[in-house]
Amino acid sequence: MKQKNSTISKKKVSIHTMAVVAILSAIAYILMFMEFSVPLMPGFIKMDLSDLPALIGTFATGPVGGILIALIKNLLHLTVTSTAGVGELSNFILNVIFILPAGLLYKYKKTKASACGGAVLGAVAMALVSVVSNYFIVYPVYYNFMPEDTILAAYQAIFPGVDSILQSLIVFNMPFTFVKAMISVVVTVLIYKRLVPVLQMSRQKVSG
Repeated sequence: MKQKNSTISKKKVSIHTMAVVAILSAIAYILMFMEFSVPLMPGFIKMDLSDLPALIGTFATGPVGGILIALIKNLLHLTVTSTAGVGELSNFILNVIFILPAGLLYKYKKTKASACGGAVLGAVAMALVSVVSNYFIVYPVYYNFMPEDTILAAYQAIFPGVDSILQSLIVFNMPFTFVKAMISVVVTVLIYKRLVPVLQMSRQKVSG
């Protein structure tokens, strides 16, 4: 009897997790379209908060849930992509690198300090890997639509001191990616406690 109840309970938790992942994936997908330009960056680099739901989902459902959110939002975005899926692949890789440290640390030590520490660690890793991802994966595809010299000129118009795409990625994209990730960290810290009752409410509805 106890084993049967345990099985039912696990199924309810699994359904609840899937519901949370689905909702947060939809929100992340919508946020991908709510992008905006930022000062001191070339016009083709946009800011968005689509990483935020994946981080929240990581804390709410675990690392696997967060990775699924990142995967689903990018699969959905493939339907409207203009980068032949390369941008989505890079976004997914960076998302996983961002949320995994936070999710793993929080899974084994559920404290605010471990969550924040893991998220900051993930933000640093994401910023570093973004240079490699952009240089070897994303920008080679962009060169088909915009010449390398034109892209470099866009960076140089803001800071003439850069003389290569790699240097531009280090000077511009790396700190930009870190700031973008840290915005998600700060927002998550500010709103997560308020979201917990909502997440628990959805769990109760599933159980009911």
